[in-house]
Amino acid sequence: MTTLKRSLGLGQATAMVVGIIIGASIFVQPSEIAKLVPSVPGVFAVWIAAGVLTAFGALCCAELASAFPRTGGVYVFLKETYSPAVGFLWGWAMFWSMHSGIIAAIAVVFARYVAYFVPLSDTGIRLIAITAILVLSGINYLGVKQGSILQTIFTLGKVIAILAILVLVMVLKSPGGVTINAVTSEHISVTKFVLAVAAGLFAFGGWHMVTYTAEETHKPERTIPVALLIGTLTVTACYIALNAAYFSALPLEKVAASTRVAAEAAEAVIGRRGGAAISAVVIFSTFGAVSGIILVGPRVYFAMARDGLLFRWVASVHPRFQTPHRAIILQAIWSSVLVATGTYRALFTRVIYTEWIFFGLMVLGLFLLRRRPDYAPTYRTWGYPIPPIIFILASFFIVANQIVSEPRESLMGLGIVALGLPVYYLWARKSLSR
Repeated sequence: MTTLKRSLGLGQATAMVVGIIIGASIFVQPSEIAKLVPSVPGVFAVWIAAGVLTAFGALCCAELASAFPRTGGVYVFLKETYSPAVGFLWGWAMFWSMHSGIIAAIAVVFARYVAYFVPLSDTGIRLIAITAILVLSGINYLGVKQGSILQTIFTLGKVIAILAILVLVMVLKSPGGVTINAVTSEHISVTKFVLAVAAGLFAFGGWHMVTYTAEETHKPERTIPVALLIGTLTVTACYIALNAAYFSALPLEKVAASTRVAAEAAEAVIGRRGGAAISAVVIFSTFGAVSGIILVGPRVYFAMARDGLLFRWVASVHPRFQTPHRAIILQAIWSSVLVATGTYRALFTRVIYTEWIFFGLMVLGLFLLRRRPDYAPTYRTWGYPIPPIIFILASFFIVANQIVSEPRESLMGLGIVALGLPVYYLWARKSLSR
């Protein structure tokens, strides 16, 4: 039987963590945070808190990865901790909305920034987005090594580009443009601060995805925990540095009001060329993010099929390239359909917050697993039980806040996920009758 090939080392795994997380959010999200927390020190506190929470989640995920170093990541953790039904619901939401939707969404952002240089109609933007999905899926079809090399190149490129932006902004800014110490007299409530942290956490999305490729990673029980830690710390440092650059170039009120803060900061110190420079960086960043997300997703569907929770043929491994080729094709087709129809917008916005239910359950599972005599992770979460407790509270707060803020959309999102339950039981019954 053909098996998956172990081609990922620490460098590629770390590049995957960094490359997936740094997409387009950091070039727009700081404005949302500045609106909620109109204080420069407060904004930095928000990004630090979001980075720390992400690191806590990564540490917990690392322990689970060391205990269950199998392809599938969160799907495997939920299945082993609770039941196959819970794992199936994660995979169900991933394929139909969460994962495929984020591929579609970021691919469209990529195409829109391409349109900065080449005028494109709405149809042209969709075609560029679909082309990007198909090309990157094709590269990953040919081998995990090819996909990981591409991911490493783009991750290094985007980090270098971010450093270049920092240098340009810091060196060329006007003396009067520094607003790092700017503070507002407006009272910042705890509620708004926590909402801002939740907004920051979404910019750190994707940190868990490296665990999907465990069976293609050398010594995954050691490599994945180290990659998670180095990757999340690297991203946190990049995010804080970028915010420092924004506030060095623009006053607080402009950052809060901006719809494209990175471009406006670059324009303030470089001129009109700044918009082109930032657009190029976003193109590079989003292309790299889509590459990483495309690489990891099919591993979950492959694992589900291998466990009998999807069509068995989805678990096929290409005899030459040693990749889950049919799962890659399925993901590419559905993501392209979402782009072509535009339905990813509704699905993605309704369902994306539900992943935090699964994150909370995943980390809560540590407390259950540690009671089992057969649970033997090679790495244990630093500071246990404090980091897991803090992360669980943060996860469920995000979910509760979403439900209170948008009850109708939230219930529709939960309904989409819950539809997976009857599908699971029908599938399980079919498997037992064979």
